[in-house]
Amino acid sequence: MGGLVWIVLLGLLAGAIAKMIMPGQINSGWIPTLILGVVGSIVGGFLGQVLGFGDVTGFNVRSLALSVGGACLIIYVYPMLMRMR
Repeated sequence: MGGLVWIVLLGLLAGAIAKMIMPGQINSGWIPTLILGVVGSIVGGFLGQVLGFGDVTGFNVRSLALSVGGACLIIYVYPMLMRMR
């Protein structure tokens, strides 16, 4: 349970930072953006492992960078997926 709470909190922080980096990509409120941040944090950790950058292991700069990168990727891709639908 502690790991899940940690992933959610890091994802919320990553989503907030990604929203500041890419403010115009999603025209919705903070809640959907933060949810996408949590998903992006998971995606960033997965891609970091696959590409050899490491994974999200704790609250450090690398984990935060991977989470923010994944969140930015999800925030960028999400509108494209919604248009295709």
